[in-house]
Amino acid sequence: MADRTEQNRSANQSGGGWSTDGLSYLQNKIERQRVFVFHPFVRGEKQNSVCRTPESRLEEALGLAMAIRVEIVGGELAPIRVIRPATYLGQGKLDEIKSQAKSQRLDLLVFDCELTPIQQRNLERALDVKVIDRTALILEIFGDRASTKEGELQVELAHLVYQRSRLVRSWTHLERQRGGSGFLGGPGESQIESDRRIIADRITRIKKQLDAVTRTRTLHRSRRKKAPYPIVALVGYTNAGKSTLFNKLTNSEVKAEDMLFATLDPTLRSIDMPSGRKIIISDTVGFISELPTMLIAAFRATLEEVLEADVIVHVRDAAHGDTDVQKQDVIDVLAELGVKLDGEGGGTPVIEALNKADLLGSGALETLKLQAERHNEIVPLSGLSGYGCDNLIEKIDAILGAKDFELEKLVPYADGATQGWIHSNTKILSEQHQDEGILYKFIVDPVIWAKFEKRQSQ
Repeated sequence: MADRTEQNRSANQSGGGWSTDGLSYLQNKIERQRVFVFHPFVRGEKQNSVCRTPESRLEEALGLAMAIRVEIVGGELAPIRVIRPATYLGQGKLDEIKSQAKSQRLDLLVFDCELTPIQQRNLERALDVKVIDRTALILEIFGDRASTKEGELQVELAHLVYQRSRLVRSWTHLERQRGGSGFLGGPGESQIESDRRIIADRITRIKKQLDAVTRTRTLHRSRRKKAPYPIVALVGYTNAGKSTLFNKLTNSEVKAEDMLFATLDPTLRSIDMPSGRKIIISDTVGFISELPTMLIAAFRATLEEVLEADVIVHVRDAAHGDTDVQKQDVIDVLAELGVKLDGEGGGTPVIEALNKADLLGSGALETLKLQAERHNEIVPLSGLSGYGCDNLIEKIDAILGAKDFELEKLVPYADGATQGWIHSNTKILSEQHQDEGILYKFIVDPVIWAKFEKRQSQ
């Protein structure tokens, strides 16, 4: 069993648990608890080209655990012959883990897999230590990272939906009695039924609050549709460097750290392109393999920014050993959101930004450059150093301008609003002053022009 070094321990980021009306899955805030991570996998299970190795899965799980305020004692692969319905692991492995948990004074065990409520309860009873699975760990990170009211509500909703499924019958001794005399009252509402009711009520209240937030976001989105600015969404696997690239492209200072799920709340900034057009760039939450379904559902309103994008920039960590697998994970989540990508018939154009090229060796970088020459949608770059970012901007501009067409329009001298719009949103080729007004010859994005004409006709 490999202990983490003191360097890794000191790299743990600050954070903490969270609670919901006194009902917290983790029950207590996780603050500097001693944590060990296990990645169980079925020994001999066939791996295909888009599957991670058990070693890389364990490394990612350790990275997830380090994203909250805990002390990582270590991590270990747990090969098994078959998944046990009751405890996931066999008795021999359970005895080994129990002994280790006692000797190392562990407070929490993280199982990098999906445990059923029964498996989780039985594991805690057998090991005499708190146990959480991969979904609970990701929910804990999201709860710690949420910084806006909407983000907090989304995470709380996902947490409650998950927690509701974890209420197993372990509290039957807490049955309450109905009112009445003698022995005729009978057993009343049990603790588990009470908790289910409390959670259900809280879920209903949060959904109502989120509906109001969603209406506001939809209103803002509709206003942006009226504005003649194309939207470019940055998507990608968590920690692929989206926020760093966002900062470089927009000269912003949004939070960008070498940490899983550093960004939860979307950020939008406008920039001017070489052609003169203005675009809005959106930084979005990162994806991860086996992203909990309830999180996708809770964050759907936020992620719908991607649905409205005119161009999607898929930011990939080119220096990561599992970059191809991560790519497929992102595509799968986008498909679940209902995003149609270019190549699927009328889908959104996609540019693959192969980020962190500065971390590659000269040979790997040359291979990447050759790949980009063969595939126009690929751009090697570094969001940190700025290498390749100009090339990315040019490709975005080229995609947005591919369907531009040339127009002539005579604008009366008195129509200053239209004159101003043409100057702000088109590439003017010529202006001729005539008796009736100014004859403009310009190049314009057809989508922008259609929006403008629609407003003019109303």
